[in-house]
Amino acid sequence: MNTQKHLTLESRNIIEIELGKGTSFRKIARILHKDPTTISKEIRAHIRHEKTGAFSKSFNDCLHNANRSCSLRNVCKMCTYRKRLCWSCGICNEKCSLYEKYSCPKLKKPPYVCNSCESKTNCTLEKSFYKALSAQKEYETLLSESRSGFAFSEEEIKHLDNIVSPLLIKGQSIHHISIFHKDEVMMSERTLYSYVNNGLFSARNIDMPRTVRMRPRKSKTRPLKIDKSCRINRTFKDYKDYMSNHSDLPAQQIDSVIGIKGGPVLLTIHFVKQELQLAFLRESNDSKSVTDIFNNLYSKLGSDAYSDLFPILLADNGSEFSNPTAIEFDKEGKLRSRVFYCDANAPFQKPNCENNHEFIRRIIPKGVDFGKYTQKDIDIMMSHINSYARKSLGNKSPYEVFAFQYGEELLDIFNIKKISADEITLTEKLFSKADK
Repeated sequence: MNTQKHLTLESRNIIEIELGKGTSFRKIARILHKDPTTISKEIRAHIRHEKTGAFSKSFNDCLHNANRSCSLRNVCKMCTYRKRLCWSCGICNEKCSLYEKYSCPKLKKPPYVCNSCESKTNCTLEKSFYKALSAQKEYETLLSESRSGFAFSEEEIKHLDNIVSPLLIKGQSIHHISIFHKDEVMMSERTLYSYVNNGLFSARNIDMPRTVRMRPRKSKTRPLKIDKSCRINRTFKDYKDYMSNHSDLPAQQIDSVIGIKGGPVLLTIHFVKQELQLAFLRESNDSKSVTDIFNNLYSKLGSDAYSDLFPILLADNGSEFSNPTAIEFDKEGKLRSRVFYCDANAPFQKPNCENNHEFIRRIIPKGVDFGKYTQKDIDIMMSHINSYARKSLGNKSPYEVFAFQYGEELLDIFNIKKISADEITLTEKLFSKADK
């Protein structure tokens, strides 16, 4: 009897081989000495989707293509140039107003994948495969992510903050709080210290007099990740693969600009092609404040304009971006964006956003508390930055290029105004009145 609790690469190779033979879950389970539900969960958890066509046929998963009822022409420039029906194109789906996604009904029941399907070489629909090597990599990534960060949600952190922070500010110690509020806190004294030292509470370790007198230990901070498996299928390699198939879609870059540790921060959204950058003030660097901003933009812009502007978002590995599902889908479960992540310690993978932060730092240097500014102040700053002419844009400003492509109405929604060339200020003097 196999006593190994987790599936190994060897076991996954056996699953892939047997799926190719059309072997049932029950028989695969007997081979591996596992329960059939284990095999079923393993396959469904690691399905790889591939948008590939067939011999002399482009990928097309439209319902009207499946039943050959489509007679449209000239939906895209490629079809117009080649004078052919759009169903044979493969790239018209995203632009066609009549597009309806069609999935193979066989994938709704076991084995849920196309490994043993005899029609896969002639099929133009999206295919699903189980591949042992990719399944093993996803498992290892999930295992690593699950052992990092804190295992509490934002709601639980907020509940603890409401209990612990007021008492710390009163001068009570963590030891005292953990004893007299153990039924409410339900965690160890050491864990509470860890939460305070990592800045998850509104009270800081400076509010603990004894801690301030002691020399701090050297320890690596542990961010609060909302979805510990958020990077699976969203890595930079996945981003490059996706962009190779969707080169016509704009990919915007998002990042955070820190003022002082534990204080308010900025969320920046950089439109790469237009070099326009938006900045939004947030009270704290958590994921909820990020998703609230995108939800607000979605509400103001509407689904069509939002999808045109933000189809792809590239972020770093900050914990504030660790809830990608809340950004990707609206409240009704409709996909509105795709989120991908840069590799760890690789800011050069989104250089446009990072370089544009230099303008912000010229006006608000590092170490300055963003709490002294309002969102109106930040909008004024970004209006000056976006009105500054760039050589890379043919001596045009990001404001002018964006307005030409999308219209000034959207810039009004973003509260970005055009500043005349003589009035542009890119130094601390812009906020000299606010500082007084």
